[in-house]
Amino acid sequence: MTLRRTLIATLALAALAPLAAQAQDIKPRLIRFGYGLNEQSNQGRAVKLFAEEVEKASGGKMKVRAVGAAALGPDTQMQQALIGGAQEMMVGSTATLVGITKEMALWDTPFLVNNAKEADALLDGPIGSKVKDKLQDKGLVGLVYWENGFRNLTNNKRAVARLEDLDGIKLRVMQNNVFLESFKTLGANAVPLPFSELFSALETKAVDGQENPYNTILSSKFYEVQKYLTVTNHVYSPWIVLVSKKWWDGLSKDEQKVLMDAAKKSRDFERQDTRAEAAKALDELKAKGMQINELTPTEAARMRDKLTRVNASIAANVGMDLWNETQAALATLRSGKK
Repeated sequence: MTLRRTLIATLALAALAPLAAQAQDIKPRLIRFGYGLNEQSNQGRAVKLFAEEVEKASGGKMKVRAVGAAALGPDTQMQQALIGGAQEMMVGSTATLVGITKEMALWDTPFLVNNAKEADALLDGPIGSKVKDKLQDKGLVGLVYWENGFRNLTNNKRAVARLEDLDGIKLRVMQNNVFLESFKTLGANAVPLPFSELFSALETKAVDGQENPYNTILSSKFYEVQKYLTVTNHVYSPWIVLVSKKWWDGLSKDEQKVLMDAAKKSRDFERQDTRAEAAKALDELKAKGMQINELTPTEAARMRDKLTRVNASIAANVGMDLWNETQAALATLRSGKK
């Protein structure tokens, strides 16, 4: 009996040993986590959940200070702060990373995916990892992709029902060559601007329109300064959770695991939240007085055809191997094979 009790006690101590080691491997840390939207947005809610998960898993030692509304600067500025080690974490658009890692342009391909299921499979699979891993050479670590959503068009000039309706519309686009080229090719006057400057640019009529998912249009109150919304679903736009590599490399394996686990939980929560919100957001935008029309499949096809040259340049830029691998993965997904 005594032997049995000793054995149970030994096994119990052995089971607790990794926990003790883990506790020793987690130091008190303050993590500044910057993001562009406001606290009440889908982005804000997911950052809050991430912060809670990190604190819980680290026994309160690792604390996340969430800083929203682009208070730490636009995405491009935060990326540089992470690379230099002056800021620990952020979440932002993959589109603003193209100047740092050319493979990120893959996600800007117009009409690349047909639905959220295809997007999840690409982003969470080998292709998403391959693109994400390219960031490490540039001083960034990509943890997971979140969903920004399918992008749609708003403007103050006229309802965009046909390709020709885009002619001459002064359209704010992200600071990204693919977006600039795409909308120039479609006939718009594309103007690159940081997101943080967008509302005032629309308000002062420095630009006529912009393109973003419903959630962002709603949470940023663009309906106050925009009249027309066209459902185009022209690009599926991911966000990416980034860590400063300089800082990440100084963390223990246990600390890295805390952040990665929390990032995965926040990803699953954020996608679910974003999709539920997007379904409601369109009705809310309509109720707030926006005139909404949907692009017909014929007009979407005309736009797609017009962008063939842009897609060819994306393929050349990201590398033909990655492009072909992506098209093959999409073909497999669409055929129903695993």
